[in-house]
Amino acid sequence: MRFLIIFIFLLSNSFANEVTDIKNLVINKELKKYDGLTFLDAKNRQLNLNDYQGNLILLNFWATWCVPCKKEMPSLDLLQVHENLNNLKIFPINVGQDNIEKASNFFEDLEIKNLKLYFDSPITLAKKFGLRGIPTSILFNKEGLEFARIVGSIDFEDKEFIKWLNNYN
Repeated sequence: MRFLIIFIFLLSNSFANEVTDIKNLVINKELKKYDGLTFLDAKNRQLNLNDYQGNLILLNFWATWCVPCKKEMPSLDLLQVHENLNNLKIFPINVGQDNIEKASNFFEDLEIKNLKLYFDSPITLAKKFGLRGIPTSILFNKEGLEFARIVGSIDFEDKEFIKWLNNYN
């Protein structure tokens, strides 16, 4: 397991072009464009990520059984209402194939108030992005291009992270 983590770290750092001390942050050398990025809301309606261009977007992939997801979710909730990031739109997308009740209970237990539930069905985004584990967060600029990923958990309230993210807002 330790070898796998080191390998993923080395691999992810080989794609970075910007140096930062922010844990688990991987900045793309080249911006990535994707077509047909859709996911479901809590009422099973399909949403298209292209409809949110013009915003800084963070897709956070999580599951109810994921301990690091549970740890980072409260800080992600607070990031959504950060005063300096009013153009940020966060979509926490459940990839654990949890039903709406289980996912809602997860949010209630953690007192998540600023985020809505979204689902990846049938795990199409996880496959498109080649996710190797959760939590993983993918950041898109205002033009809808992926510019960075957070592989693993992070404290979304970290001042360095917020300062860095504000450069893209």
